[in-house]
Amino acid sequence: MTATALSDEPSFAGVLAAADAIAATLPATPAWSYPMLDSRVGARVIVKHENTQPTGAFKVRGGVTLASTLDADERASGVVTVSTGNHAQSIAFAALAGGFEAVIVMPRSAPAVKVDAVIALGATVVIHGDDMPAAGARARELAVERGMRWIDPGAEHAIIHGHATVALELLRSHPEIETLYVPIGSGSGAAGAILVRDAIAPGTRIVGVQSAAAPAAHRSWRSGRIETAPISTFASGLATGAGVATTQRILRAGLDDFILVDDADLRAAMCLMATAAHTLCEGAGAAGLAAILADRDRAGTVAFACTGGNASADELRELAAA
Repeated sequence: MTATALSDEPSFAGVLAAADAIAATLPATPAWSYPMLDSRVGARVIVKHENTQPTGAFKVRGGVTLASTLDADERASGVVTVSTGNHAQSIAFAALAGGFEAVIVMPRSAPAVKVDAVIALGATVVIHGDDMPAAGARARELAVERGMRWIDPGAEHAIIHGHATVALELLRSHPEIETLYVPIGSGSGAAGAILVRDAIAPGTRIVGVQSAAAPAAHRSWRSGRIETAPISTFASGLATGAGVATTQRILRAGLDDFILVDDADLRAAMCLMATAAHTLCEGAGAAGLAAILADRDRAGTVAFACTGGNASADELRELAAA
């Protein structure tokens, strides 16, 4: 399935510009296979290690790209955004490097380890609400009250372009990939993967994956309209309560399939990555593997990115007990 290019939509040209913008700060991350993992899965699995990024997650690519697009007035006023953690760290990292202020609104459900990481990067953290919708509403209010640049995690073209560079590196270095599995929260990573696939690897399937305990994006993709859904997943990177219009347009046009997995499947995939691939993944970071294991239609060489390794204390305790 191929996405239709629209002039006011994110573009492959924007992805290439993002790759140039981040090259000086973020080197390409490794991607390889593990014989034990291949044996357990029953297929060759290529793992892209975004857990090696300085913030421990792929979203730093979006923060660095977005920072490169800010004008002098926006840098002077600072930025405000909302996040459960990894996007928050990406904006905090970019703000620290760029010398501008960042305010991050995080819900009470955000893992403490991620809140601490954002504070360590020098951003101001505001804890508000029980979930992302409530935190997002407060972040928009703060942007108006303080005259700061509002950053919408799912709708900013620069962020989508930055996140797409994961797929750009992966599909350039491994053109043999037949199916790429991408975790979906706001959908920026999957939308970016579609842009790249359409431009350089039209034969590659793109399959999205989301927790059944936070299925808003999946519902939106199936219905063709923006849907909301309750959030009860432990995987903070997948814990979005509503579909995002910008990414949903791209997902509906270009996603080949969309798989829901249980939280138990995510935990099992985390354990498998720890034992068979020597890799610590957070819940969302293991979602691609969970989808591979659940996909009855998979064939040939498959791939996913460990999108983040910022496991919470609870996740680490569960891994140790497994």
